[in-house]
Amino acid sequence: MHDKSKELLNKAVGDELSAVHQYMYFHFHCDDQGYDLLSNLFRRTAIQEMVHVEKLAERILFLRGDVEIVPASEVKKVIDVSEMLKLASEMEQSSAADYNKWAIECAANADSVTKQLFESLVLEEEMHYDQYDKELDNLKKFGERYLALQSIERSKTRDAAAGPV
Repeated sequence: MHDKSKELLNKAVGDELSAVHQYMYFHFHCDDQGYDLLSNLFRRTAIQEMVHVEKLAERILFLRGDVEIVPASEVKKVIDVSEMLKLASEMEQSSAADYNKWAIECAANADSVTKQLFESLVLEEEMHYDQYDKELDNLKKFGERYLALQSIERSKTRDAAAGPV
């Protein structure tokens, strides 16, 4: 019973683990480049994706399944901020679309709890998409100045923390 739900939940675990790895990769590179706002956005999203993995795993275990901790894809080595944001946006759109389909499939298999879990994840993935889409719009509107301002802000913050010379 609920074999299809367990299969879909494990696919979602793989997707979410891939997102965690990808966003942490982006976090590290944005941090290295001095883009604190974007770095923190990627870090926060990675943590939220880890929470998704936990919710999915709890449901799999409740259904007496085994959690497959295998990322669905390799980390893409993207260091250009615009490309990071495009990829993040695409990942979130894809997850939302998958989770919508999977919610319908779970409903068709009389598993309303897993359906509701997928529906709640759709909402969160759409929120992530919106964040990345807004950042991409800012980058398009303001260009390199947008990134330069983040780097300057980091310098101010670090100088203030260091205190008087």
